[in-house]
Amino acid sequence: MCGIVGVVARSPVNQLLYDGMTVLQHRGQDAAGIVTAEGHSFHMHKGKGLVRDVFRTRDMRNLVGHMGIAHCRYPTAGSAASEAEAQPFYVNSPYGIVLGHNGNLINAEELRRDLFVADRRHVNTNSDSEILLNVLAHEIHDASAGRERLNPDIIFTAVAGVHRRVKGAYAVVAMVAGHGMLAFRDPHGIRPLIIGRADTEKGVEFLVASESVTVDTLGFKVMRDVAPGEAILVDESGNFHSRQCAPNPELNPCIFEFVYLARPDSVIDGISVHESRRNMGVSLADKIEAMGLKDQIEVVIPIPDSSRPSALEVATKLGKPYREGFIKNRYIGRTFIMPGQELRKKSVRQKLNAMANEFRGKNVLLVDDSIVRGTTSREIVQMARESGANKVFFASAAPPVRFPNVYGIDMPTRGELIATGRTEDEIATLIGADAVIYQDLDALIDDVRRLNPSIKRFDCSCFDGVYVTGDVSQEYLDGVEAGRRDGESTDTRLSSYQLDLGLSRVD
Repeated sequence: MCGIVGVVARSPVNQLLYDGMTVLQHRGQDAAGIVTAEGHSFHMHKGKGLVRDVFRTRDMRNLVGHMGIAHCRYPTAGSAASEAEAQPFYVNSPYGIVLGHNGNLINAEELRRDLFVADRRHVNTNSDSEILLNVLAHEIHDASAGRERLNPDIIFTAVAGVHRRVKGAYAVVAMVAGHGMLAFRDPHGIRPLIIGRADTEKGVEFLVASESVTVDTLGFKVMRDVAPGEAILVDESGNFHSRQCAPNPELNPCIFEFVYLARPDSVIDGISVHESRRNMGVSLADKIEAMGLKDQIEVVIPIPDSSRPSALEVATKLGKPYREGFIKNRYIGRTFIMPGQELRKKSVRQKLNAMANEFRGKNVLLVDDSIVRGTTSREIVQMARESGANKVFFASAAPPVRFPNVYGIDMPTRGELIATGRTEDEIATLIGADAVIYQDLDALIDDVRRLNPSIKRFDCSCFDGVYVTGDVSQEYLDGVEAGRRDGESTDTRLSSYQLDLGLSRVD
């Protein structure tokens, strides 16, 4: 999971791009980068760390130009990612192209071999984003057939070539030197991408970003989401072009965006993230009542932050008090890249503290957005018991996570996922709860889809093991898991305590 922003404006864009990345900081905290364009020249600065740590005043002064793109990258778990993999990436032929990418390519290694053998292009890092950049560059070279000047037809033909060659999930923002800003989305629309517009005294400005909250906070107005398979091109003069570049596009957004990943104040593919989480709470309350647990619950407590809308609706529907029983320390140092279990437990205690008076002598229902490994859930249950709770019930607004996500969220291996091969009673025993209640998948899908009934299907692969692109083999999954066990870093790995707690979230 990463955050991408692109702007074509009538004035310098460096501050807009910086502000856009801070708004999307929850989507990427390992590295950040900005590239601006001034005529045929690119100006780049990128590095490891939070946006506020990567950029200084001198860096911003050097990022001149009225067009630019930015990227913030999510951290890996238990490994030190190379600074060379910070985005955007640059290639000098043809024309000069920079690119930032959110997603994951299924056939990255096949593409890497093809680029080296057939396309005669060298990829210098392990990032699939650099592979994607080189595929795009090769397709632009072929489509332009040696012409000096590009036009929208050539660029859209190149994007169609990317769609034919690339498998997986990708939302992309790029710039071609001297020509304009390009953005496109994979034919399944798995990762989000939205367009904004601002009418200024100097003319029209355009913005693309991962989430609508960026459009809102930067003073633009939402135009629409980029359609699956669609490409948009804004040239240096601010002329807007768009074209469908895939033969059979179908919108299949990642449902985990609504469960956890996206900010609650965003709207993705016409669906309010906040409203979807409220719906999840209502359905979860129905499940709890059907299990006969309502009368045993005395108070409902959320695990901050992203579970709050669901927990509030659970409490309202059950007619139980809603209380804030955990206080998050937002100012602790970055401790989320940690090698061992004991450090992870220590981090939970440092970042989250229980208020004993909300637990003492009560039967409490803890509500979280999801349970992944269960390590953090177990620690939280223990904190509740140490604070004097009589009984601790644990509810997840998401169904059991039993399968890896290969579309830009690198979940733990199936062996590390607590729900794989276990019943809810067994999971409750493992985390020390009196009972565990999971949302039903059908209910979750309905909770999200009712806000935009035109969407027929979501990517729910981490819950049901069904991969919407239809090209994820068991051999590929085995390779991903083997790579994780061998300690290979990936672009978007989430650690269990981040998924369980939302420790890195800003909502």
